[in-house]
Amino acid sequence: MEIPRSWRVVRSMLGPAWRGFVERRGQGAGRSTVKVSLDASFDWTYERTFPEMARLYEVAKESQWNGATALDWTRSVDPRDPSRPLLPESFVPFTGLRGWQKGSPEERAMLTHALTSWLLSQFLHGEQGALFAAAQVTEAVPWLDAKLYGSTQVVDEGRHVEVFHRYLSSKLEWLYEIDDNLYVVIDALMSDGRWDVKFLGMQILIEGLALGAFGMIRRLTPEPVLRDVLRNVITDEARHVHFGVIALERHYREALSGKDLREREDWAFEVVLLLRNRFLARELHAEFFAHEVSRTHWDRIVLASPMMGLFRDTMFRRIVPNLKRIGLLSDRMRPRYEKAGLLAFEHGKAAPDLTAEDLLGEG
Repeated sequence: MEIPRSWRVVRSMLGPAWRGFVERRGQGAGRSTVKVSLDASFDWTYERTFPEMARLYEVAKESQWNGATALDWTRSVDPRDPSRPLLPESFVPFTGLRGWQKGSPEERAMLTHALTSWLLSQFLHGEQGALFAAAQVTEAVPWLDAKLYGSTQVVDEGRHVEVFHRYLSSKLEWLYEIDDNLYVVIDALMSDGRWDVKFLGMQILIEGLALGAFGMIRRLTPEPVLRDVLRNVITDEARHVHFGVIALERHYREALSGKDLREREDWAFEVVLLLRNRFLARELHAEFFAHEVSRTHWDRIVLASPMMGLFRDTMFRRIVPNLKRIGLLSDRMRPRYEKAGLLAFEHGKAAPDLTAEDLLGEG
């Protein structure tokens, strides 16, 4: 199997791309292994030197919730009720295709059910990646206050895996495998030995993407159980991105400069472009529309759809201000972001200036 040409521009992704597109196919459905290299950092002095992180830790302790009892799982969900679809038709990217236009209301509800299940499945897989990344970073981050906060994020991410899986299995009864491109990003983060790159990729980029996507779906869906799941998860994710921003802002200011900082700038920009262009729900194409359009045509349809436009807007509204705050939107990088149409997002609020209420109020 050939690695897609678009991966060749990101040298640091070649190993993960090979594992994601080739080796993973031979490991058996539903399982994969990633080799991890990371230095664990112990602090035997137990000095508390990061007051803002300490405050965030206190908030995190007070904000824990039980996924089994905080949500009312007794409520029924009918994902194929044509009178109450999970997502509005205006959001569905393939409404111009014959398979949708000639479908009955029940068939259209089924396709919307499939789209929602695919999106939430990728959320679930991303949360498992975040669980592992949070555990790794808790080992490696140099400040005790950050280790204490990191321990709460590990619990948060485990709870998110729990509730997304429960919703998919008990309410939607439909689970998709991890998207190849998401697997490659997670593999790259897991296998990188630099704790700050794991932080940059997961806390700033993936969690920023998640905040945008969760808020977008919560605004659009009328389904009350899903809205409640996303409300609780968004509250946690707001703290996680805040954690990433204040940790990296300090680390990049105090410990990195020159070549190392430029390398992070380049890496972040390449992953931003990847996130913008690569999550195209090709599994839905293969399952329902391969007889009607080619995959190339499908990609063009999805990329140009209102769904992707809204997705990109909400995602980069969360990501770009945080990159600016941590110092990765330098004069050297600004023309690249402007050419990609992303520089306009720099004036938004960074995570430390937003509350969970602000994010939920957007919906």
